[in-house]
Amino acid sequence: MSDQSAAADVDVDLRQLFASLARNWLRILVITLLVTGLAFAFAWLATPHYKATTQLKIQLSESAYTRPAGTNEDDKPVLDAEGVATEVQVISSSDILKQVAADLKLGDKPEFNDALGMSPVTRLLVIAGLKSDPEEIPLEERVLTKMRDKLNVYGVEKTRVIAVEFSSEDPQLAADIPNAIAKAYLAYQADAKTKSNAAATAFLGPEIDDLQKQVRDAEAKVAAFRSAQSDLLMAGNNSVLATQQLSELSSELSRVRASRASAEATAERVRQALQNGGSLDAVPEVLSSDLIQRLRERQIELRTNIADLSTTLLDNHPRLRAMRSQLADLDGQIRNEAQKIMRGLLTQAQTAQARENQLMSDVNKLKAASSRAGEEQVQLDALQREANVRRQQLESYMASFREVSSRKNYLPVDASVFSEARVPSEPYFPKLVPIVGAALVGSLLLMSVITLLQELFSGRAMRPAPGARFERIEQVAMSAMSAPVVHPEPAPEVVEVDDQPTTVESELVPEPEPAPSVLEGAAAAGSEPQAEPVRSSLGEIDVEKAAEKLIASGAARAIFVSPEGDEAAASAVLVAREVSDAGLRVLLLDLTASGAASRPMLDSGLFPGITNLLASEAQFSDVIHADLYSDCHVVPVGTADPVRAMRAADRLPIIMQSLTTAYDLVIVECGPADAQGISRLVGDSTEVFMSMLQADDEVAQAAVELIESGYPDLTLVTPIGHETPGNPVPGRRSAA
Repeated sequence: MSDQSAAADVDVDLRQLFASLARNWLRILVITLLVTGLAFAFAWLATPHYKATTQLKIQLSESAYTRPAGTNEDDKPVLDAEGVATEVQVISSSDILKQVAADLKLGDKPEFNDALGMSPVTRLLVIAGLKSDPEEIPLEERVLTKMRDKLNVYGVEKTRVIAVEFSSEDPQLAADIPNAIAKAYLAYQADAKTKSNAAATAFLGPEIDDLQKQVRDAEAKVAAFRSAQSDLLMAGNNSVLATQQLSELSSELSRVRASRASAEATAERVRQALQNGGSLDAVPEVLSSDLIQRLRERQIELRTNIADLSTTLLDNHPRLRAMRSQLADLDGQIRNEAQKIMRGLLTQAQTAQARENQLMSDVNKLKAASSRAGEEQVQLDALQREANVRRQQLESYMASFREVSSRKNYLPVDASVFSEARVPSEPYFPKLVPIVGAALVGSLLLMSVITLLQELFSGRAMRPAPGARFERIEQVAMSAMSAPVVHPEPAPEVVEVDDQPTTVESELVPEPEPAPSVLEGAAAAGSEPQAEPVRSSLGEIDVEKAAEKLIASGAARAIFVSPEGDEAAASAVLVAREVSDAGLRVLLLDLTASGAASRPMLDSGLFPGITNLLASEAQFSDVIHADLYSDCHVVPVGTADPVRAMRAADRLPIIMQSLTTAYDLVIVECGPADAQGISRLVGDSTEVFMSMLQADDEVAQAAVELIESGYPDLTLVTPIGHETPGNPVPGRRSAA
């Protein structure tokens, strides 16, 4: 089935498409030559226009000898892109254009004044009111409008160069106007600087006079304050005398306090050494005494002599005892001398304490004097600072005034012309060869494209894609049928398939159960004669089993063929409702001629459906309707012309693909269609069913044809015995 389920895509036949160019070569050539001739006539008869350009450099051209004092080459202003764009707007301003128009008397030239040299046709149009009268517009405005149309002022990219471009029918005028605009722009800049200098001079003169008076008053206040405050004496380091003295006394007080503290600490250490019997050698002040040093030397000498004599004399020898006595006297003398040193240190500490008290008294007096001097110094500094500010401002204004006064006769502008416009020798418009060539190529290309599009949209250049060569579905009008009566046939039925006889043997199965072969079940219908129609037992399944099979197999499409006509179409309706009740999204597509499947679901046959969709009269949302008795959706036959709709039958595979994408299962009721008719509808995951009411020769023959045509998995389904609300099918069900 995969070979039969190709999408209904079409390919473009490139050979047929481009062959249309050869078939229509005469039309293409004639139109191309006509357009080229018109372009040649236009270029030949058009009034020539000339264009010239003047270029200006935006840069300060200050001389090194006239540059203001204190500035250098790097201090000059540099314009950025916004500055250059501003100058472009200044150059194209109305004031400059008016001045140029007046200097060159452009109002007297017909090129810039529409009111001059009006043709009779133009005057008639003006009189008839079909064209505005140029004389109603002021002359100056008419000239400016024409100048702006022909003027192009732009900044050259990534430079500080401005180009003034102008086009005119007169080559001399095309060069004179941009040169005049550049000169007017330079004169405008010079005039602006002159006015700026005059305004600066007028401002600085009175300001300087006022500042001179303010400086004199401020300096007088400083001198008066100093003379009135005699206590505000200044020291050598430009500070108040009282403040400097306070600083010196504070330093002296700190030194005296340190000396006193050192003497007291040393005396305390000597006292502790004397009281505790410790060694006096650890006290630097004791060791620094010359007397103690000599006593220590004598003490060491006696100890040495005692040690020497102890080797030869006994301990009670008079000499040894005399030396020990002298040694003891030396220790006493050393301690007495240490006590004297301690008393001297205490005396030194007392003296330092007295000096400290005196310094504290002097410091307190100087603090009060320094506080008063500080307040006076603050007032004096404020007066001095104000006087300095006034003087600096006065000096700045005077320097600026001298600078402005020196530039009355020399004012360098910030632009210069480095390329003047020359009178053009050749017009820039019209260019005969480019215009004719562009018209030739453009018209040839346009006509070729139009021819190809016509061939493409006409469908003559389209061919079916590989695997999509489908034939149209033949719709057969179906009439209501009565249940056929089965007559006994003792001999087996022979069916011709592909010119080969096929024998279908019949047998009667007492109870309905699936037969091993559909053909055997179909043949069994004629094994026993019946007086009236009976329920078939030839291997078909009921509606519930058909729904279970579709759900279990996961099929995306179910094709129902009803050889017996409209009455058998009830199988597709009942199966669709059963699967929908199971929770799947189901859509039933009715392709019968009479709408036998969709009419009982909608209770009407006047809804738009598949024929409207094929005829491009509706969209998917317009043709999909809800079943009145279940959650199933249905696409009816529709109300469009069937003949017109079947012309677009090649779109059926595309429609089926779209529907299977949106729904879990799409059930198609095809009526009494054959294998070729359902080939467009079959795709991947497709189940084919044959709906039957009575197992007769017609059903058996249709089943054999479908099986032999490539549908061996054909399943027979019958709606007999299935009751569904909203769709009563008494006896033999009819979907109509």
